[in-house]
Amino acid sequence: MAMTFTDSNFEAEVLKSEVPVLVDFYADWCGPCKMMAPSIEQLATEYEGKVKIGKLDVDTNGVTAQHYRVMSIPTLLIFKGGEVVDTIVGAVPKNQVEAKINAAM
Repeated sequence: MAMTFTDSNFEAEVLKSEVPVLVDFYADWCGPCKMMAPSIEQLATEYEGKVKIGKLDVDTNGVTAQHYRVMSIPTLLIFKGGEVVDTIVGAVPKNQVEAKINAAM
């Protein structure tokens, strides 16, 4: 299951992670975000133990969203070693996300 990232746990869970992390910046009211949700959940299960995959609600965690200049959602950021190594903006097919995760591993 996808993790939940927040302003308060972001540094510990994402920036200090030993493994790559995919963060899905989303909002409950966002249609394209809802379209991406099943793929994010599937990827979280498939990559369990190898990559952390989770969601960050931009409405309740604005500090982190603002820090990474997330202007439109869904935005997926892939972190490795505390740095952003890839970005996906908009709803995309699961295999496209998977390819970017594999490239970051």
